[in-house]
Amino acid sequence: MDPTHGTPHQPRRRWGVFALRDFRLLWVGETVSGLGNSVTGVALPLTAVVVLDADSTGIGLITAAVWLPWLLVGLPVGAWVDRMRKRHLMLVCDLVSAAALVSVPLAAWLDTLTFPHMVVVALICGTAAVCFNTAYHSYIRIVLDGRNLLEGNAKLQGSEAVTHVAGPGVAGLLAQAFGAVAALLADAVTFLVSAVCLKSIRVAEPDRAPDEERDSLRRQIAEGLRFVSRDRYLRPMVTWGAVINMALMGYQAVQVVFLIRTVGLNPATAGLLLAGGSAGGVVGALLATRVTRRFGSARGLLLLQAATSPFALLMPMTTAGPGLLLFATGAFVVGIGISVANIVVGSFRQTYCPPQMLGRVVATAMVINHGTIPVGSLLGGVLGDAVGYRSAMWIMTGAVAPCWLILALSPMRRERDLPQARGHEQVHAKG
Repeated sequence: MDPTHGTPHQPRRRWGVFALRDFRLLWVGETVSGLGNSVTGVALPLTAVVVLDADSTGIGLITAAVWLPWLLVGLPVGAWVDRMRKRHLMLVCDLVSAAALVSVPLAAWLDTLTFPHMVVVALICGTAAVCFNTAYHSYIRIVLDGRNLLEGNAKLQGSEAVTHVAGPGVAGLLAQAFGAVAALLADAVTFLVSAVCLKSIRVAEPDRAPDEERDSLRRQIAEGLRFVSRDRYLRPMVTWGAVINMALMGYQAVQVVFLIRTVGLNPATAGLLLAGGSAGGVVGALLATRVTRRFGSARGLLLLQAATSPFALLMPMTTAGPGLLLFATGAFVVGIGISVANIVVGSFRQTYCPPQMLGRVVATAMVINHGTIPVGSLLGGVLGDAVGYRSAMWIMTGAVAPCWLILALSPMRRERDLPQARGHEQVHAKG
């Protein structure tokens, strides 16, 4: 019996997916790496603001550079991931990201750090993230042997949400005490920890089918595009994800500058405020399984999006003092809805799509969803400089509030649960 899946019944019931050694390693590695990414999400723009005196357009450009690789290489990476060993690719991505991040504090300490250097680092880390995340979504299914995916995704999303809470606060405190660039070293270390955990996983990846290896890369990419574009469930999910990601990143590109220069906070307070707002992601991860059991996966997703998205409009109202609660409340409630959506949609894809196409389907969805992030980041940054940071926050959060209507107009509005079909025949038989 495989030691990673040898599960005495009592421990398995008590600990759930944590009873599986390989899942524990995957969870630890991704949690530590997620903390570092969350630190970087605040430390990188803080470094640009504090060290290079960048404006909001510059911050938007750096943020856009992190996500631009999804547009440039996302689709071929999806087909590539389906052809190769996922873990090896993820290990290389961790090491490349660590090396790129270390270069920023080194250049700053040598007084040679430039804005183009930071953009290049953002592009390198973004490209590594495209490869890693595409492989990662397929690798979860392998580690869990296709079982307990909702529970596994909830655990991973929960830990990710916790790191989103801790990361901004840690970044703000590190920036206040040691300077913004010091926080980037912590992120580099977390990538190394992630690499060690991945290296220790024992589960064997299945062999690739010979006929799939003969297919051209272009044909495999086209299959993934067709699968998503013709499916009545995946298509509206991807559309919703693209629109809300653009709106979310639009205000997130401005929020650090807004809190520091408009509201008047110091880096430590801004980091702690962002951490408090991100706590909604933790609550969402805890609620996801309960919501889907109580209301169903389709109905629960719709209800939570309708209830949480309008709270984004509280954030532009933020003022110093008690008015900081408006930002924290808005981000907290929106975070609940986004966290639950990530778990439900991610688990749905993993059970719904044929395993041999999962990498391409994930990459196609992410290219479309993440492809709007650079647009939103640049739009938010340019609006911040053109009409003011508070006005830019109003415009971008105003786009978040009605996004749930895209899902409400899809076929899921008539169903309690999303289907479990795994192939084209089952998909179209239900349509």
